[in-house]
Amino acid sequence: MATLDIDGVRASFPSLESGYIYADNAGGSQTAQGVIDRIVDYLTNTNVQLGADYFIGVLSTQRVDEGPLSIAELFNAASVDEVGFGPSSTMICENIARALENDVQPGDEFIITYEHEANNGPWKRLAERCNAVVKYWQPTPVSAENPYSVTYKVEELLPLVSSRTRLAAISACSNILGSLVPVEEAVKALRQRAKEEGARKVEVSLDCVAYAPHRKMDVQKWDIDYCFFSLYKVYGAHNAAVYVRSAALQTSLTSIAHHFLKVDNDLYKVQPGGPGYELVYGATAVVPYLKSLTPDDDLVASFDAIANHEQTLLAPLLRFLTDPKQVSRGVRVVGTSKINLSRVPTVSFVVVGQNAIKSKDIVGAFDKKGGIGIRYGHFYAYSLIDNLRPKLDVNDGVVRISLVHYNTVDEVRKIVDVLGEVLA
Repeated sequence: MATLDIDGVRASFPSLESGYIYADNAGGSQTAQGVIDRIVDYLTNTNVQLGADYFIGVLSTQRVDEGPLSIAELFNAASVDEVGFGPSSTMICENIARALENDVQPGDEFIITYEHEANNGPWKRLAERCNAVVKYWQPTPVSAENPYSVTYKVEELLPLVSSRTRLAAISACSNILGSLVPVEEAVKALRQRAKEEGARKVEVSLDCVAYAPHRKMDVQKWDIDYCFFSLYKVYGAHNAAVYVRSAALQTSLTSIAHHFLKVDNDLYKVQPGGPGYELVYGATAVVPYLKSLTPDDDLVASFDAIANHEQTLLAPLLRFLTDPKQVSRGVRVVGTSKINLSRVPTVSFVVVGQNAIKSKDIVGAFDKKGGIGIRYGHFYAYSLIDNLRPKLDVNDGVVRISLVHYNTVDEVRKIVDVLGEVLA
């Protein structure tokens, strides 16, 4: 199995030359040089409106058209027509929910999680507008010793399915817990139970924002209808990409674009206004970068190499946080503590008990020392933090250390050293 050339990887990110340790990657990754180059090239040489017949206009249109072609490969979409762009994952999901409004009936049920509000809020607002019902797939602890060791279990999803289930909105990976949902297994079981219950029509919206930097997406294998992720968390710039299955595009969604546009079979029906052209062209550099990570020139091989390298980052951090000395100190990992491929190196924790430390103060100690960037808070998974028991201060939230494939074991050791000082 191919391994990462970590020096070569880091050379692709100019920001890493400073030596600063970026450990807030779940909030946004660094941008690959190839993406930067294409954005500059577009703005320098082809920054005109799309659709014009003059030479630069034609070239500009061609460049923007390359965006869906490239990202369709990342999604493994059946057609480039199923792929589009938007300003953010939150806005994309909101637009899909608005477009779905005419295909939701009173009493229909939406199953959502406690994850990032991007894949929750739009469905809760849609339920209010259409008199639909919201049900929650809640994470539960896996360890009696740690009440915060929560994760999502497929067997706890299925009892929520009924004859009125219309949509399930789930996250492939939690941006707090770092745990992966077995998407193919969960969706297959969900659809089978819905069929047994006699549900009229069930669609699945999958949030891949915390998943896409770490694992290969496959919307066809997963059998899902909607999927989105943020390119600025997958080594690109500040925009997002969306997949909508052709059947859903044609039969479930009503256009929210300008009334005179004929976009019934076009993803533009949920994209009122054009995407950021230079950002779309910049996104065409993401897949070539990912493929360059291994000699195979293959996304599957690259993501396998990424996953294996990330385990070397995860291990020393989790071993420190779960050491008996730290546990007796009051450290509790929020999520599972297993070091295996069922989770990514997004690690959250709190310090509770008689000698509790606010998450804000732990991060503040890092900030004072300098050279390492981590964060605290609820990270827009407000409901997840708010529903943990024993109760946490939702605004103080958790300390989150989030790593990706360009981080090194040496960087993790430095993070652990500072944690040791702060928790002493």
